[in-house]
Amino acid sequence: MAERRIVVIGTGYVGLTTGACLASLGHQVMCVDIDVEKIDRLRAGRIPMLEPGLADLVRDGQVSGRLEFTVDGDAAVAGAEFLFLCLPTPKGADGGADLRATESTVARIRDTLPVGCVVVNKSTVPVGTSVRIAGLLDRPDVAVVSNPEFLREGSAVTDFLKPDRIVVGADVPEAGARVAGLYSRLRAPVLVTDAASAELVKYVANCFLAMKLSFVNAVAEMCEHFAADVDEVLDAVGRDPRIGRSYLRPGPGWGGSCLPKDSDAMLRMADTVGFSFPLLRATIESNAQQLEQVVTKLATAFGGSLDGARVGLLGLTFKAGTNDLRGSPALAVAKLLAARGAELLACDPTVAGGTEVDGITVLDDPYQVAENTEVLVLLTDWPQFRALDWVRMAKFLDGTVVLDTRNHLDPEKLGSAGLVCHGIGRSLKPRSWTGAPPAV
Repeated sequence: MAERRIVVIGTGYVGLTTGACLASLGHQVMCVDIDVEKIDRLRAGRIPMLEPGLADLVRDGQVSGRLEFTVDGDAAVAGAEFLFLCLPTPKGADGGADLRATESTVARIRDTLPVGCVVVNKSTVPVGTSVRIAGLLDRPDVAVVSNPEFLREGSAVTDFLKPDRIVVGADVPEAGARVAGLYSRLRAPVLVTDAASAELVKYVANCFLAMKLSFVNAVAEMCEHFAADVDEVLDAVGRDPRIGRSYLRPGPGWGGSCLPKDSDAMLRMADTVGFSFPLLRATIESNAQQLEQVVTKLATAFGGSLDGARVGLLGLTFKAGTNDLRGSPALAVAKLLAARGAELLACDPTVAGGTEVDGITVLDDPYQVAENTEVLVLLTDWPQFRALDWVRMAKFLDGTVVLDTRNHLDPEKLGSAGLVCHGIGRSLKPRSWTGAPPAV
């Protein structure tokens, strides 16, 4: 595979991972950002996100000379064979994706792009964006290709280098083939589509996962009504290969930087063509209800009112393995608890003690959180919390209730410490046997 000169505009989660991974595949990559301090930190090897393997890739790329960082976008773009747009597309006022960062960047680089360059949109954007970018460029000699990312926080490097599929959407077949060639060292199926189909793929994937999570949380509530155990139900259901085991865990609600905004953007796209998409609307509404359900469950376990209740929160990030607080269901639950008058303390392995997050005081020590609260709520399934000395926690806690919104803790272990662990859709019955029937 010949080395290609690639420019990546944007050094956020997607841009930095894309740049570092493409450099590891042998390409010459220049990452561009307008934030001077951020570029200085990246040059010094300081990575802003918690992502296994990413810091090593960045260091290796810089040592090899294949990965560079700059704020001089014009100089970088002038020498690009491929230009990757990895820009934020936050939720806009109308619920759709806000493309202002993308559009302003395209307008700025339009006259600088060299003849034959391929502009690759890596950001999650509405259907029709490739056509819109081509129109803004007004450069028949520059092709636009959609190449959506499927990176999960906490495993982004693995997802990039060992993907289950690579999607390339191009209305100009030659340009699509050139982009597909960038990944020739990866052993993964390359699905070449038209641009519109590729743009829709990422939204469909995220909305389907959101729907799966909302369904699982609804099943958990059914289990509570019938005294069934959601863990056992989903264990059996997940063995069906048509369904699979992934995303079959109940929780406080889904969130993060992608699922909420992409679900809203998908609805907005549906509205533009007169389709109501009732299933997706129900998925979003169900998630909002789940957040409320968690708070109601805690109020019930606590005896009714939460006014003045001292509540300790274990975990603030939207999931374990990342330091990302964007769209965190933990923070959404915390906001609802505060609205009911609860006084909150929190602990998270990635948030420094002594700081405040959305008005919540954060402590470094979970035992100190227990010492100053009456009830604990586990909101992020960090392994550190499962490994706590729960006998010691019980001695500090001014109460006996622990609400485990991730079904992460061992109820029997907490029970032996004198605590009552309330899960989501989970009973306190012993787990069923599996395998051969027991002897009679």
